[in-house]
Amino acid sequence: MKKRSLLLWVLPLSAFAQQKNLVQYVNPLIGTQRMGHTFPGATVPFGMVQLSPDTDTLPYEMNGKYNPDVYKYCAGYQYDDKTIVGFSHTHFSGTGHSDLGDFLVMPTKGELQLNPGIATDTKTGFRSAFSHANEKAEAGYYKVQLDDDNITAELTATTRTGFHQYSFPKTNDAHIIFDLMHGIYNYDDKNVWTFVRVENDTLVTGYRQTNGWARTRTVYFAMTFSKPFKEYGCKDFSKKQVYRGFWRKFDQSKNFPDLAGKQLRMFFNFDTEEGEKIKLKLALSSVSTEGALLNLRTEIPHWDFERTKAAAQASWNTELSKITVEAAESEKQNFYTALYHAFLGPTVYMDVDRRYRGLDQNIHTASNFTNYTTFSLWDTYRALHPFFNLVQPARNGDMINSMLAHYDQSVLKMLPIWSHYNNDNWCMSGYHSVSVIADALVKGNKSFDAAHALEACVATATRKNYEGLDQYINKGYIPDEKLGTSASTTLEYAYDDWCIAQIARLQGRSDVNATFLKRSANFNNVYDAGTGFMRARREDGRFKQEFDPLSTHGQGFIEGNSWNYSFFVPHDPGALINLMGGKKKFSARLDTLFTMYLPDKYFAETEDITRDGIIGNYVHGNEPAHHVAYLYNFAGQPAKTQQRVRMILKNQYKPAPDGLGGNDDCGQMSAWYLFSTLGFYPVSPGSAEYQLGSPAINKASIQLENGNTFRIEAIGQSDKNVYVQKVLLNGKQLTQPVISHEDISKGGTLTFYMSAKPNK
Repeated sequence: MKKRSLLLWVLPLSAFAQQKNLVQYVNPLIGTQRMGHTFPGATVPFGMVQLSPDTDTLPYEMNGKYNPDVYKYCAGYQYDDKTIVGFSHTHFSGTGHSDLGDFLVMPTKGELQLNPGIATDTKTGFRSAFSHANEKAEAGYYKVQLDDDNITAELTATTRTGFHQYSFPKTNDAHIIFDLMHGIYNYDDKNVWTFVRVENDTLVTGYRQTNGWARTRTVYFAMTFSKPFKEYGCKDFSKKQVYRGFWRKFDQSKNFPDLAGKQLRMFFNFDTEEGEKIKLKLALSSVSTEGALLNLRTEIPHWDFERTKAAAQASWNTELSKITVEAAESEKQNFYTALYHAFLGPTVYMDVDRRYRGLDQNIHTASNFTNYTTFSLWDTYRALHPFFNLVQPARNGDMINSMLAHYDQSVLKMLPIWSHYNNDNWCMSGYHSVSVIADALVKGNKSFDAAHALEACVATATRKNYEGLDQYINKGYIPDEKLGTSASTTLEYAYDDWCIAQIARLQGRSDVNATFLKRSANFNNVYDAGTGFMRARREDGRFKQEFDPLSTHGQGFIEGNSWNYSFFVPHDPGALINLMGGKKKFSARLDTLFTMYLPDKYFAETEDITRDGIIGNYVHGNEPAHHVAYLYNFAGQPAKTQQRVRMILKNQYKPAPDGLGGNDDCGQMSAWYLFSTLGFYPVSPGSAEYQLGSPAINKASIQLENGNTFRIEAIGQSDKNVYVQKVLLNGKQLTQPVISHEDISKGGTLTFYMSAKPNK
C-alpha cells in the first residue's frame, strides 16, 4: 500500500490563486444556534485541532442533577450568547452529547482575574463581551474583537497545531490566561490530573487527563509564545487534600516551572505597545509532550500567521473543489458549508511520526494508514461514510483501518460503536461499523483487509453480553424487559446483520452469509400486524400493552417514535411494503407521516428533537428516518420522493445561524443535504445502488479519486420545477429511479429533465 505524506499538503499561493475560490461560500456560523451545535472556529479538513471560541462555562451537574441548559453547549459556542470565555483547541461538531474543550486560552489586560466570571457581568472575570458585527468566521480562520479589553483575536490552524494572534493595546499589564480546568460538559472530577512544565520563557509543555464521555483520555500539549513573557503564575482550584506531600517547600503560585494538580489555571504577563501582536502556537498529541513539540515544530516552524492561514484555506479549497456546482448564491453557501461540515471529521489521531495512543493505552504506529478518531457511527453510517465512498474513498479506507486497529486493541474484541481519543464511549445502539465496512467493500474499496474485517464484524455481532445480543440471537428480538430500546435496537441489529451478510457474500463465505441473512429478517419479529407498527415485545412473545406510536419515551425506541422507526428496514423495503399491505397502503402511510401533526408533548423531554426539525411527524432533525422520503420510489411513487426531498431541503437547511433543523451530528445532516441536492441518496449503505430524487442545483461536477469526472445536469430545475420528467445516463434513458455506484465511478453525465408537474 502506498504511504501518503504526513505533512499538510500546501498549494503554492500562485496555484491557489488559479483555483476557483470556493472558501468564499463557506459560513461556519451556520448551525451555531439552537440545535445546530456546530463550532465556528479554525481548523483544516479532518483536523485534530479544532480551535474555536467557547461562550459559556455551564456545568453538567447542578444540585446533584443533570443541568439541561448545558446541552446547548455541545460545540462550546452559542450564537445568541454575548460573551466569550476563551478559545479551546478541541470540539465536536453537532453532537448530542459532548466532551473536549481542551486547553482554553484567553487574552486580557488590566487587573488579573483567574475566574471566567458570569455572562451578565463581564467585570466579574476574564470573559469578554463581543459583537457579531466584529466577528468573522471562514474556513480555516476566525477573528473577533474582544470588547472589554479592546483586543483583536485571530485563529488559524494546521492538522495538529492551533495558531493564535492577539493584537493588544499599549499596556504594561497584558495577560494570556491558560485555563487547564476548562472543558465542555464540565463537572466536578472530570479533570483527573494536569501536569505543566514551564521549559523556558517562551515554551510550556504538559498534559491533562479527563474522565468524561471518554473515560480515560490523556491529551499532551506543547505551547510556545512569539515573545518572552515577563512573569507567570498558577492557581490550583482543586479541593484541599489531606495529603499534599512536601511541595509546600515552594511557592508554586508564581514563576514556578513544575506544576501539577486537578484544577489549574495559569497566566502569562507581557508589556505591549499599541497594536502589538502576541502570537501563540499550541500543538496536541496523544503520545507525549515530545510528540506535541514535534508536531508543532514540523507543522508551523515559523511565526507567519498569514502564511498558515493561507495554507489552511488552500487545503480547504482543495477539498471543496472535489465538487463544483452551478446554483443560486444562497444555495452555493448552503452547499459548500455542508461540504465543509462533512469534512470536519472524523479527525486525524496520530502525530507527524505516525504514533498514537491506542485503545489498550499503549503507543502504536500507523505504519500504512492515517489513524482517525471521532466515529459517531449511529449517525454517520447513513450518509456521511457513503459520501466519503463517493469523494474520499482512500480516506474512508483509512478510517476503516482505524476501526480495525480499534478492534485489534480492544480487550472485548469489538469494532467501535462511538469512539474518540482511544476510548469507546458506547453511545447509541447497533454496531454500525459493519455498515461502513460493507458499503466500502461493495463499492470497490480494497484498501483494507476484507477477511480481517469480516472476522471483526462477526466477533462484534456475537458479543453476547453487549446490549441484548444474547436475547437477540436466541429469540430473534430483544425483550422489552431486558432493554429500554428493545424495538429500535432489534431493528438496527437486523440491518447491521444484513451488512455482514454482504461482506461474507463478497468473500465467498456462504455459511456466514446464510447465518446473517437469517438474522437480518428479525425486523419481522417486532412488527405488529394488528396495529401496523413496530413495537416492543415482551419476553413471553406478547407485544408490550402500553403503546403510543407518537411517544418517544417508554416505547422501546431511542431518539424517535414508532411512526418513524416503523419505516426502518432499509435493507429490505420490499418486505416492509408487503408487511404494511402493499404499495398503495404503504404510500398512503408515508403521506400520513409527512402531513400529520405531532403535538409538542411527544418530544418535550427529548433533547435531540425540536419543532424546527419536524415536518408533520417526520423527524428530519434526528437520523432514524433520513431514508424515508426515498421509500416512495419503492412504492412506485417517485414523484412523491421528489416533492418530499425538495420540501425537506427548503425547510431544514438555510444559510443562517439557526439554519439546521437538528444536530449536524458530525456531518450526517450535511451529508444528507449534499446527496439530496445532487439528486441521489444511499437508502441502504451496504448496497451499491442509490435512489434518485430531485436535484436542487443546475449543474454539478464531481472529481473522482480514480481520475474520472461525474457530471450532473438538471435541465429546467427551479423551486417550482421539482419533478423529474426523465433521466438520461450518458444519453440513455433510465427506466427506474436508480443509479449504481459503478455508473458513477466510470464517469459520465447524469441528466435530469425537470418540470412543475409530476410524471405519472
